[in-house]
Amino acid sequence: MGFGRRIGHALRVPGRGMRRTVTVLVVVLMALTVGSAVTLSSPSLLAALHPTPPADVAPPLPRLALGPLAASAPMPTESGLGAVLGKPADAVPGTFTGLVLDPASDKVLWQRTPDAPLVPGSTAKLITTSAALLTLNPTSSLVTRVVAGGTPGTVVLVGGGDPTLTALPPGKVGVYPDPARLTDLAAQVKKATGGAVTKVVIDTSRYRGPGLAPGWDESDVAGGDVTPITPLMLDGGRVDPVQQDGARVPDPAQQAGLAFAELLGVGKSAVSTGTAPPGADVLGSVASAPVAELVETLLQKSDNVLAEVLARETAIARGGEPSFDGAVEAAMAALTQAGIPTTGAAMVDGSGLSTQDKVPAKLLAALLSAAAAPAQGPDDTEFLRPVLTGLPVAGGDGTLEDRFTPGADSAAGRGVVRAKTGTLTTANSLAGVVVDADQRLLVFAFMSNGALPAKTRPKLDDLAAGLSRCGCR
Repeated sequence: MGFGRRIGHALRVPGRGMRRTVTVLVVVLMALTVGSAVTLSSPSLLAALHPTPPADVAPPLPRLALGPLAASAPMPTESGLGAVLGKPADAVPGTFTGLVLDPASDKVLWQRTPDAPLVPGSTAKLITTSAALLTLNPTSSLVTRVVAGGTPGTVVLVGGGDPTLTALPPGKVGVYPDPARLTDLAAQVKKATGGAVTKVVIDTSRYRGPGLAPGWDESDVAGGDVTPITPLMLDGGRVDPVQQDGARVPDPAQQAGLAFAELLGVGKSAVSTGTAPPGADVLGSVASAPVAELVETLLQKSDNVLAEVLARETAIARGGEPSFDGAVEAAMAALTQAGIPTTGAAMVDGSGLSTQDKVPAKLLAALLSAAAAPAQGPDDTEFLRPVLTGLPVAGGDGTLEDRFTPGADSAAGRGVVRAKTGTLTTANSLAGVVVDADQRLLVFAFMSNGALPAKTRPKLDDLAAGLSRCGCR
């Protein structure tokens, strides 16, 4: 019995409205542009170009050019994969571990010490996103609210965990697609209060504990990797909201409060921190994109802040503490409940940015196998599909856009490898799915610790490309 089946029976998630991505290529007929306007107006030529079909003949239907993978595609053999992956695996510098699975059967096809925990880097986001999809309603959103304060003229900006909230004006695009806008929230508050606002209070009580995790470097804030985790921020705490890897602010909630006050015409000195009065009237609210789309975005961009926020929201939904410790505990509980083994995993954050995280390749492969497993029946809810649709495409987009380059040994993997990357100073990983030469979908997880990315990442790419080149039988 595959992981996908067990998930469908182990958990009950409210709602099934997660977005499905279907790619269909059709044949489109195009009319030819011929001659001058006078010639085109000739009835005889129009009749020749567009003859009227007989009344009893139906027009041809579009032909499906790209369909699903055949369930009967042959499976690689262990010996075949060993012959193809053995030497490239030996060439990976540092301490290496890896695993290749067939998601349709959960069969292990190739492995190298897959139970050994290593520092995963951002492939740890597969844990966070899987736990979020197994816990949260995939169609729900993160909501930022403004409520009336305890004194006349006071409003409270209540952080709801949405790091994609932006102060950019309508029509201007930042890092995140379809974000909630602070301008919309300010307009609602102005209408509800008649513009009589004299004070803005910032409420960040939704999350607890420190904003930076063990194993994080404070220079990561200025370096653009992360900002202190709080339920209220703009554009993931970026100084420049259109720069994916630009510097972050050290006080994201305060900056969001100041930007909101400016939109309301309130001075900086009138911004303070506090909590919303119980049962206060709601003056306005804005919502993020659905959780399933947030998962896709954070995997594509390897967004640390968005990962940490979804980890805390998972903890809240499971009745845990919305802190680093509580989020890790909730994630592991969600996976265990779904029947996914977490043995050997020891996380301290939800993004994989910490050097103290340890994860075995076996867990990463199990998560991807659960996401890629075929449905076993009409009641088998495919909770984890957004994990697959969020994976970057080799040589195409996201964090794999500049890898698997033409002319490289890994070039064969362009367009057919989809994977999450993980990169720290001496930790490198690559985990995803690939279609082999026999059109069989395979899951892989490769990890290495102890060598620099410039030497290790090309070798991991070569392994994934090797899977795409052969039937390995």
